[in-house]
Amino acid sequence: MTTTAGTGTAAVGTGPPRADGPRKAAGAAAYAYEYPVADPAYIAPVQATVARGRVLEVDAAAAEAVDGVLAVLSHANAPRLDTGAELSGLQHAAELAVLQSDEVAYRGQVVAAVAAETFEAARQAAALVTVSYEQLPHDLDLSDQRADAFAPEEDHRQGDTAAAAPADAVVEQTYTTAMQHNNPMEPHATIAHYGGGALTLYESTQGAHEVRRTVAALTGLDPERVHVVAPYVGGGFGSKGPLHAPTALAVLAALSLPGRPVKLALTRRQMFTLVGYRSPTIQRVRLSAGADGRLSGVDVLATVQTSRLADFIEQAALPAKSMYAAPHRRMGHRAVRLDAPVPTWMRAPGECPGMFGPEVAMDELAWQVGLDPVELRLRNEPDRDPHTHKPFSSRNLAACLRDGARRFGWAHRAPEPAARTEDGWRTGMGVAASVYPVVPPPSGSRARVRYEGEGRYRVCLGAADIGTGAWTALAQVAADALEVPLEDVRLDLGDTALPEASLAGGSTGLMSWGSTIHAAAGAFRARHGTAPRPGDEAEADLPDNPARDDYAMYAYGAQFAEVRVHAETGEVRVPRLLGVFAAGRIVNERTARSQFLGGMTMGLSMALHEESVVDPRFGHPVNGDFAEYHIAANADVQDIRAHWIDEDDPLVNPLGAKGIGEIGIVGTAAAVANAAYHATGVRVRRLPVRLDAFLDS
Repeated sequence: MTTTAGTGTAAVGTGPPRADGPRKAAGAAAYAYEYPVADPAYIAPVQATVARGRVLEVDAAAAEAVDGVLAVLSHANAPRLDTGAELSGLQHAAELAVLQSDEVAYRGQVVAAVAAETFEAARQAAALVTVSYEQLPHDLDLSDQRADAFAPEEDHRQGDTAAAAPADAVVEQTYTTAMQHNNPMEPHATIAHYGGGALTLYESTQGAHEVRRTVAALTGLDPERVHVVAPYVGGGFGSKGPLHAPTALAVLAALSLPGRPVKLALTRRQMFTLVGYRSPTIQRVRLSAGADGRLSGVDVLATVQTSRLADFIEQAALPAKSMYAAPHRRMGHRAVRLDAPVPTWMRAPGECPGMFGPEVAMDELAWQVGLDPVELRLRNEPDRDPHTHKPFSSRNLAACLRDGARRFGWAHRAPEPAARTEDGWRTGMGVAASVYPVVPPPSGSRARVRYEGEGRYRVCLGAADIGTGAWTALAQVAADALEVPLEDVRLDLGDTALPEASLAGGSTGLMSWGSTIHAAAGAFRARHGTAPRPGDEAEADLPDNPARDDYAMYAYGAQFAEVRVHAETGEVRVPRLLGVFAAGRIVNERTARSQFLGGMTMGLSMALHEESVVDPRFGHPVNGDFAEYHIAANADVQDIRAHWIDEDDPLVNPLGAKGIGEIGIVGTAAAVANAAYHATGVRVRRLPVRLDAFLDS
C-alpha cells in the first residue's frame, strides 16, 4: 500500500497533517476485514461455557443442517498445528493451540467453529452447536496472601529495606489496580486464503512480519509462502502485538477450505475473552524518609495474575527501580496462576499500573512530612540510575514538574485537603510523575530507498501504522535525510513483501523504523549522490547504538489533575488535565500531541471507569461489552492539554527520539487519585476511583 506524504516542504520537528488522513476520511483506507476477496466464507467461533474441564462431545448435527454451512471444526477434525515449534518470545504456543485438544483452560476458549457462506448463517449455526463437557473445579481468586504465589524472577535488592525502618516518616500501604481489556476501535480481524501451498493473511496486527514468522512455524509453511498485509490498523494498544487465538482459528479455517478466502472479525463481547487483558495488580508499597522528605527506603512488591495456560507477568514493580534516589531498595513480583485467559500487553504494560501505587504513596509521604508534592519529587531526584548506576542519557523530569506546575497554577492550590468548595463541589489538585524506558529497538528492521525520477523517492519497509501517525512521521524522516520536499516522498508500509520491520510496540516504532530509514537514506546519498537516476536504490539495516549499554535511557513526564467531587452525591469530575513531557526530539508535533492526549485520556478512563469484573463462579467478565464496561466519553474529557520541553538527546538514536505512544498514560491515574484526596481528604488506594468512596466524607 502506498501513500503520498503530503504537500509542502516539511521536515522533522514540524507538524504537517496526517498523510493517511484523506484516505481514512474518505473510507478508502482498507482495514483487515474490508479487503475485497472473491466468494469469502465466514467464521463464527463457539466458545466454552465452563471455566475448566474437558470437551466430551461436539454435536454439530443441527449446525450442519443450516443452509450455507460449509464446515464445523472441532478438536476432532481441525488441521494439526505444530504447537511445539520454536516461536518468538512474544508468542504463547499454548494460547495458539486452537482446537488441538479437548482441554478447556478458561471460559470463552474456542472449542469449535462454523464456516458458512454468509456471516448470518455462521452465527446461527454456531449457536446450534452443542458441546458436552467434563467440568473440573476452577480457581479465579487473585490474592497476595496465597501460598502458591510464585516469584517469576529474583527480587531486585540494594541495601537493606529493613535497615531503613527507623525513619521520621513511613508510608506503608496496599494499592490495587483493576483488570482492564483492550478495546481498539477496530476489533481483531483476519481474512485468510490458502491455495497453491501459500497462505495470504489480511490481518489487523502491530507487526506483519511477526505474524508471518509465527504462522509459518505453526503450519510448517516456508515463511516466504506466507504473505501478510496490514497497511492500516485501527488501534492495538498492545493486544495486536502477539498473536492470539482468533488468528490461529482463521488459519485453521483457511487450511480446511483451500481455495476459499475466510473472514473472521471478533464481536466486541468476544474481545473480552480471546485477545488478552491487563492483569489486575496488588501493590504493597513501603516508603521511608527523613523529616526533610529524602527517601531512605523504597519497597514495592506487586502481585499479579497469570494463566495456567501460559505465563505473562505484568511488570508492575519495574518502574520503581529507577524512579527515585534511595539507598535501600527492594522491588519484586509475585504471580498467581489462575484458570483464566493469558494476560497480554496493554498500553505501557508494567509502567502504567506500576506507577499508581508508588506515586500515590509519594503523595501520602508529602502530606505526612509537610512538603509540596512537587518539591518532594524534586528532592529525590537521582544523579544516576538507582538501578544500574549508569548515567542518564538525559533526565528532565524536574523540568517537566516545574514547567507543569507553572502552567497549571499549582502555586494557587489550597494549602490543606478538603479546604475548597465551590458551588457544592469540593475541588483539589494532584500531581504524579511519569516514566517510560527507551526500549532498545528490536533488531531486524530494514528499509529501502528508491529514486523514481522527476524528483520522487519511494521508501519501503514493512512497518504497521496502528494509528499513531507513522505514515506521516516516517515520510518526514525520509524527506529530512534525503534533503527533499515532503511531497516528493512516497511510502510503502504494512506488507511482508516489503523489507522487514520490527513490531509496533514498546514505543519503539518511530525510533526503530525512523533510524532505519535515516540509515537507508544515508546509504542512498553515499551511493548515488545528489543526482540519482531513475531506478537507483539502496537498503540499510537498523544501525547499532554504541551508547545503549553505557547509559540509562528514559522518557519522563509530569501529570497534573484538577478533581471536583460533589459534596452530597460523591460524583467525581476531572475538569482539567495537563501533561508535560520530556521525550527527546518530537518528529511531528501534530501527531505527538495526539498521542500524548490519547494516552492521558486512556489514563483518565483507567482512573474513573475501567474495570473488568469477573464472576468467580463462572469465570467470565460480567461486564464484557460497552454497555457495562465503562470508558471515558466526551463529557469526561474537558480541558486536557499536553506540552513538551525541548530535549536534545543524541545518545538514544540518530533521530534523538524517545517514543511517545505510552508515556502519556503513565501517572495520569495517580494524579487523579491524588487530586481527589486534596479535594476531599479521603485517600483512595484502589482503582477505579468511585463515588461511594466519598459519600461518608
